[in-house]
Amino acid sequence: MKIRKVLVSQPKPMSEKSPYYDIAEKYGVRINFRPFIKVEPLSVREFRRQKITILEHTAVIFTSRHAIDHFFNLCTELRVTIPETMKYFCITEAIALYIQKYMQYRKRKIFFGQTGRVEDLIPMITKHNEETFLLPMSDVHNDELKNILDKLNVRYTGAVMYRTVSNDFDQDEDLDYDMLVFFSPAGVTSLKKNFPDFEQKDIKIGTFGSITAQAVRDAGLRLDLEAPSVQAASMTAALEMFIRENNKE
Repeated sequence: MKIRKVLVSQPKPMSEKSPYYDIAEKYGVRINFRPFIKVEPLSVREFRRQKITILEHTAVIFTSRHAIDHFFNLCTELRVTIPETMKYFCITEAIALYIQKYMQYRKRKIFFGQTGRVEDLIPMITKHNEETFLLPMSDVHNDELKNILDKLNVRYTGAVMYRTVSNDFDQDEDLDYDMLVFFSPAGVTSLKKNFPDFEQKDIKIGTFGSITAQAVRDAGLRLDLEAPSVQAASMTAALEMFIRENNKE
């Protein structure tokens, strides 16, 4: 079955230069954007209950842009001034560049992986194992990175700074798509919540990240596209390859 209509479970890109638009134009595909989840900040009071002191840490590990936003916003609310000596370890270059929203990038010590896989960070973290790491995360998270840090005997603190909740769909909304693309296990959970009678049939499902891919399998659904891969480091690159292959005459 050809792919003609795709639903990407993320907000609509702010830039008109997004690769998604290039894919849509190149292959004559309609791509819609509809977040299946939304992220809410923890209040200062809720964070303080964890009894975590941010400035007791010398490095921060960021696994998403949400983590960056809520870390710096929480620091502002707590009136915490982050020293220039703080080091930042990011799972991808795109996430690392996003830090520029809050500080001058070139003046900071920032490290990032190349493929989006947690394993990419291991050599860098091991090289700086004298640091005390802070790991900002959602209330809904997987323990893959925490398990790795435990095995490396790294000093770190997992800090819940935001919560992930399901985005409710209107009763008259349907899933009239040839393909669904997910970026988090919470998105898959939201699919099952909003559409309890969902039957996959010929609908293709694509995911970014091994944890999200496993969430699709655990939900009893068929996974048709998994990124990143050796051939495609990004979701857009993987999606383009998939559409090109499926839409061959």
